[in-house]
Amino acid sequence: MIVKKNESFAEFEKECQTFLENTLKGDQWFIWVVEDNGKIISHIYIELIQKVPRPGRITYPFAFMTNVYTIPEYRNKGIGSKLLQSINKWMKENKYEFVIVWPSDDSIDYYHKNGYVHCTEPLEYHPS
Repeated sequence: MIVKKNESFAEFEKECQTFLENTLKGDQWFIWVVEDNGKIISHIYIELIQKVPRPGRITYPFAFMTNVYTIPEYRNKGIGSKLLQSINKWMKENKYEFVIVWPSDDSIDYYHKNGYVHCTEPLEYHPS
């Protein structure tokens, strides 16, 4: 991970705004939100990953889930689980092959109770 040690909030805000503007214009990212009186209280970001076609197989994209967050005072009320269940239904309806997420230690139970299981297949390479 590359850390930006002296980045100001204004620099981060500009980078984030550019990302969100490009995301909303494209068809690669999907941002799911829950609102309460016009205030976003929970969100999940999904990036679709297109796979290379393979002979004799129908190729469906898979999804990368990130930036899963619910404001603390709204947690443990089923809001995040309902949002995740909506995403699971959307994944099934659109025949996406699978969704992958890297949970924090605190969120593993949340994913397990919503049908997610640990996998052991991925490998990582971290260039130095």
